[in-house]
Amino acid sequence: MQRFEGTQSYIATDDLKVAVNAAVTLRRPLLVKGEPGTGKTVLAQEIATALDAPLIEWHVKSTTKAQQGLYEYDAVARLRDGQLGDERVHDIRNYIRRGKLWEAFTSERLPVLLIDEIDKADIEFPNDLLQELDRMSFDVYETGERVTARERPVVVITSNNEKELPDAFLRRCFFHYIRFPDRETMSAIIAVHFPGIQQRLVKEALDVFYDLRDVPGLKKKPSTSELLDWLKLLLNEDMPLEVLQDRDPTKAIPPLHGALLKNEADIMLFERLAFMARRKGT
Repeated sequence: MQRFEGTQSYIATDDLKVAVNAAVTLRRPLLVKGEPGTGKTVLAQEIATALDAPLIEWHVKSTTKAQQGLYEYDAVARLRDGQLGDERVHDIRNYIRRGKLWEAFTSERLPVLLIDEIDKADIEFPNDLLQELDRMSFDVYETGERVTARERPVVVITSNNEKELPDAFLRRCFFHYIRFPDRETMSAIIAVHFPGIQQRLVKEALDVFYDLRDVPGLKKKPSTSELLDWLKLLLNEDMPLEVLQDRDPTKAIPPLHGALLKNEADIMLFERLAFMARRKGT
């Protein structure tokens, strides 16, 4: 099978490439953790692109149950159709809705299955998937059939670390933590999204960005995607470099800060810092 080396639109570090290729070789689920905005969800899309494989996405919510990934039986619809005399009611298969695992198990081509933000669901959710991910099969009790994977899919599972995952689940995964990109990696990411961008602008923007992330007490640190949005705005507004180079602490909030700071607590923190700096300067 083709090895994952990143793509033109996705900068993958060496340790991430090793993790992806190890998980693909072992056919163990790749569990990817990291703070929001580090490219966990996009990774699955890029793996699918690199392997020329179909991507099946299961975005987990707080109300998601593991059974929904297998199938759902719509008993209410069958009862309604029975009351209306619909002929469909005689075949229970008409009321079985296939889930994402079923779709992945029966795919004509080897797929990449993304189980996104698994930590959003109930703590029992990962345990409820253990047997199916191990055996790569499950039973449909209403019809008596067994669904078995044609080939073990490439499974990518993402987590934002909102809650701890069970040890039994972790043992079955290949784990990788995506560290927040350093300046060199971030510069490469920017170059992919903004070819030919002025390097002085990149340097000044990264100075502001990483200084902002280092501010103690920040509730939500800006992510890679927010940096890219900010750069797009700076370029669109044709912002003079002098505005970024002016590191006057009495003007602590960067220009167009709405792309970087996403809650009032962090904006108020910067306003307090600016106020304190002005007090010291008087």
